Amino acid sequence: MKQNLKVIQLIDSLTPGGAEMMAVNISNALAEEGITSYICATRSEGDLKKKISSSTRYLFLGKKSIVDFKAIYTLNKFLSHHQINIIHAHSSSYFMGFVMKLLNPKLQLIWHDHYGLSEELAKRSTFPLSWFSRFFTASIAVNSLLLKWHQKYLVVGNQSFIQNFANFNPSEKVTTFLKGEQGKRIVCMANLRPQKDHLNLLKSFAIKNTSHQEWTLHLVGKDFLDGYSEEIKMFIKIHRLENHVFLYGSCLDTAHILSQTTIAVLASSSEGLPVSLLEYGLKKLPVVVTNVGDCGSVITNNKNGLVVPKENEEALAKAINELITNATKRDEFGVELYHHVKKHYSKEAYIKQLMKIYTNAN
Repeated sequence: MKQNLKVIQLIDSLTPGGAEMMAVNISNALAEEGITSYICATRSEGDLKKKISSSTRYLFLGKKSIVDFKAIYTLNKFLSHHQINIIHAHSSSYFMGFVMKLLNPKLQLIWHDHYGLSEELAKRSTFPLSWFSRFFTASIAVNSLLLKWHQKYLVVGNQSFIQNFANFNPSEKVTTFLKGEQGKRIVCMANLRPQKDHLNLLKSFAIKNTSHQEWTLHLVGKDFLDGYSEEIKMFIKIHRLENHVFLYGSCLDTAHILSQTTIAVLASSSEGLPVSLLEYGLKKLPVVVTNVGDCGSVITNNKNGLVVPKENEEALAKAINELITNATKRDEFGVELYHHVKKHYSKEAYIKQLMKIYTNAN
């Protein structure tokens, strides 16, 4: 069956983010399994292009508008030439997948929903997704809340929930060296977006910093240079945290960054299932997370990490302080989380589930 499968991942861009990272991870993992694997960035390229394996074939369209006839022609010609039979469209790239389905009715179109505002699904518009979904062969949700939304609003028979997986590239180039004292670093890996609630984290760190000033906070993620980014930088300046909080922007050497870290945090107000949380686990880090999305299914409070309410800087500061002052608990949590992630969020388990969807579709 593998020999008959030719799968292309469609993603709008290769700028580092959860959906983008999963598209690259999936395409690379399929290639490792001996499946003819492709990935196409429809609108823009980005740093994640460097993470695409040499065994995965890559296409960039440079799409300029919603209906870009040149991009449509290029992708359609590519699909035909390589005899691709499955389009795995991520997030908003479902529209391009839909156009290809119209031009090639025998193509199987699978839509992968990475919607990150799982706490606000009641506000999510059902149009045009509900209408387009009648052309989907299958849909994939990244958490249980999204699956329920699919079941309620999408017109597609095969609906699945597959948990994300994390995977490090052993040959990644080391470029990022964290500031601060080794053994006293806290990291948050999340793009600077409002739902990641860095301001809540900064407030909690300011509280913590009164008692443990030698500890530093490291924010790793794309800076969009917008109003939210300015709020973060202004908070750091007003509270005189310039020597305690450091921003690095988008970085690719994730494993190396985490190897320099003592505690990892996610302070989001809304999530799906963040890949960064699984990456924390693979590096045996003790973590503090807010109870949003499926974070609580990865972290069992006081067993393999600490779970706190969202938008509560006092609770977050208390949890961070608990890990700072208890090295034994840090070690225990890190080992427990590592085993949990390896057992339930492995690349092998993910691809096995995905292959069932592909097989049923084809």
